[in-house]
Amino acid sequence: KKKLKISGRELLSVPIQVFGLDQLQVLEMSPERESCLRYRMELLPQEICRLRSLTCLYVDNNLKKFPAEIGTLSHLERLTLSNNSLSSLPAEMGALQRLHSLPLANNSLTELPAPLCQLRSLTFLDVSDNKIDTIPSSIRHLEKLGTLLLLFNSLEKLPEDVCLLRNLHTLWLGNNHLQSLSPFQQPLGSWRTSLDWGYNNYSCNFEGNPLESPPPEVCSRGPEGIRDYFSSLHRI
Repeated sequence: KKKLKISGRELLSVPIQVFGLDQLQVLEMSPERESCLRYRMELLPQEICRLRSLTCLYVDNNLKKFPAEIGTLSHLERLTLSNNSLSSLPAEMGALQRLHSLPLANNSLTELPAPLCQLRSLTFLDVSDNKIDTIPSSIRHLEKLGTLLLLFNSLEKLPEDVCLLRNLHTLWLGNNHLQSLSPFQQPLGSWRTSLDWGYNNYSCNFEGNPLESPPPEVCSRGPEGIRDYFSSLHRI
């Protein structure tokens, strides 16, 4: 693959010459860890649309806005937007139907952007360290999603539609405001048509929530313990 990495502690913009590289497949604009606090590029130019061959774009900067032209990059498979200052995403992102990996951690999102729920090929989504308090029911459209990371947000509840994500094997919900895991309160016989972690390799995290139903000691036993807890309630 044809790759290019742009770095520099005082980098304010993308050199215009980059947008003439129409065969470029991987573009990385993520500073080294020791310099990231001084990375100052706040805007990705709309000329990004000229890089039609891009399959991977890494932009861990100080972006405050992401250009709508991103929707024209139809070959994009991985888009990294962590460690920015994004509070929203353009509707055009929903056109990225080949995208399978989207790290969006450490931004300023207050809700899961609706365009993300149109990304039918998405298998990995990390929106940890944001301010998200709402997950739309349209998340059920992410049928291929295997990993959903929601750590350190402001969630008070989850939509039942999360249980329709049949390929989900990693769900991290630690450090939110969840008091109940009610979406998983399913009769035992219905678990095979919902989120059946009892039959998959799974990873979960619920720590740091004020959980009451089920209580923390049950959650510590993992998804099977949670399933057994709710199943016992149905037998009463």
